[in-house]
Amino acid sequence: MRWPQASIRDIAPPERAAVSFNDEQEVWSLSLDQIESQTGRILGKQRIRAGDAGTSTFPFDTEHVLYSKLRPYLNKVVRPDEPGLATTELVPLRPNRDLIDAGFLTFYLRSDSFLRFATNMVAGAKMPRMVMDRFWEHLLPLPPLSEQRRIVELLEQADTLRRHSADADSLAKRVLPALFRKMFGDPVRNPKQWPLKRFDALGEARLGKMLDGNRQTGLHRRKYLRNLNLQWDRFELANLLEMDFFPEEREEFKLIRGDLLICEGGEVGRAAIWDEQLKECYFQKALHRVRPYKGEATSEFLLYWLWEMAKQQALVSLNSKATIAHLTGVQLAALKVIAPPYPMMEQFTTLVRTSKLISNKQKAARDTIETLFQTLLHRAFTGELTAGWREAHMKELLAEMEIQARHLASVQA
Repeated sequence: MRWPQASIRDIAPPERAAVSFNDEQEVWSLSLDQIESQTGRILGKQRIRAGDAGTSTFPFDTEHVLYSKLRPYLNKVVRPDEPGLATTELVPLRPNRDLIDAGFLTFYLRSDSFLRFATNMVAGAKMPRMVMDRFWEHLLPLPPLSEQRRIVELLEQADTLRRHSADADSLAKRVLPALFRKMFGDPVRNPKQWPLKRFDALGEARLGKMLDGNRQTGLHRRKYLRNLNLQWDRFELANLLEMDFFPEEREEFKLIRGDLLICEGGEVGRAAIWDEQLKECYFQKALHRVRPYKGEATSEFLLYWLWEMAKQQALVSLNSKATIAHLTGVQLAALKVIAPPYPMMEQFTTLVRTSKLISNKQKAARDTIETLFQTLLHRAFTGELTAGWREAHMKELLAEMEIQARHLASVQA
């Protein structure tokens, strides 16, 4: 059976909600930063007085599917669970109930095939947006409604598994900062009255190599980390740059397992531990590399100390007491760090490493689930996912398709 196709405009036209709110009413104000990419989950609802919403919003209700036209490669699609006001960067789609199931449309807009289309249909360099004429003209497959609902049922089961995996990962990320506080207390208030030591008494720190265009020969190019590659407790290694690291300086700038890397600028203090994710890698001047002294501190302890201090905006200059905007070598050396007994730091380190091993296994499982979900999405919109079910319900589906065709013809007339 070959499914018919229809344009998005015909089956889910751009129609805003008829709901209205009085100025004093507290309403959900939906912005793009509340929407999780790929999943459409809401990360935290923001509520405002309706009268304070401004003109760059529109009302929506639970019949809508909302699609982000800004940076469509981020794949932000929402099925709201209550009415509210949304930023005009979201497009209100109102699915025609006689033609398309809202869940089917939502999953289709999140599929790889539509994402590839959307990524290529943008205009604007700094703020790329979907070319809306092309969006509304896009043709999508239109199986009978009963088959759409069967597809949605199967995809929702897989999506639930995917979300549970993501929730477990989110919980794991909160465990270690909580463990640090339980063992050592708040490092800013220091309620356990630990002694304080200068940072340079706990480890050896140095900045990476400065990029010197005049000395680049191209004969000794090696990959290196810069500020953008360093995130909290992880590295982004997909876009590493290269520069010359000459034989005589490689030992000086080469990273080894256990090195703590710290951002000098940007989000000052952001840090992660190098675990030899690459066989050979170096670092540039925008980063500090710290190698803790045995018996004084561990990289894991210093990482979570930095996390707590940075999140509380407590990385301050000893001279001015002002928040550090640029963490020089001198300023890093002078930072005052709580210094619990070293065996406690080692115990914390063991727990961190055990947790990381578990997290790595969870990540492998999560990757498998994500691959399965994307495979199901692909099969869903090519007709493969429900082929057996469709065969068993062919008579009913043919009758339904006739009704659906009449509805579509009336819409297109």
